[in-house]
Amino acid sequence: MDEAITRRRSVRGYLPDEVPEATLREVFGLAQGAPSNCNVQPWMSYVLSGESLRSLGRKMVDAAKEGIPPDPDFAADRKFEGVYRERQVDAAVQLYGAMGIDRSDRPKRDWAYRRNLEFFGAPHCVMIFMMEGFEEREAVDLGIYAQTLMLALTSRGIASCAQGALGLYPTICREHLGLPETQRLIFGISFGYEDESVDANRARVGRETLENSVRFDA
Repeated sequence: MDEAITRRRSVRGYLPDEVPEATLREVFGLAQGAPSNCNVQPWMSYVLSGESLRSLGRKMVDAAKEGIPPDPDFAADRKFEGVYRERQVDAAVQLYGAMGIDRSDRPKRDWAYRRNLEFFGAPHCVMIFMMEGFEEREAVDLGIYAQTLMLALTSRGIASCAQGALGLYPTICREHLGLPETQRLIFGISFGYEDESVDANRARVGRETLENSVRFDA
């Protein structure tokens, strides 16, 4: 488990090889063991592969190109300040630097953004929803579930990237999956086998020190 935690990172470029169905069922079965408040298990996961995945990606990219504004079920325009803003900027510097994209190069930055909506070329994605009426407390449970899933993937050599951008067009996603409006989209996770030749995968970000993020009180 220690190795899975230290190896897990956001991967933004994948080989086309699909993960075997037996492995998919195994990792998603393990993720079902994630804890949740009162054991409510408020998540509902939809795994997309093949043409269904590519079709959804095309729909979201077309929406972005046409200037259709995002309509996320949960606010996605929060502004960070102080050290949180510094960490956000550093992450962007590392990522765009690895891809050789200058801050002033708007066309390439737009292209990089659209790669999110194409799942970074991953062969699979899981879109994670929770029912209408659930709020912050249950959203925390979805985060715990997602981390459990990504660690299970990592332990089997499968890369992943949790993407808030995949929650920007929930109406398109619901229509694609045939879901009612009562299912609210939080985010998606692209996953598959890493393509180490992709420039974006060279990006690395740090973590805050233990001294600055944890207080021990006795």
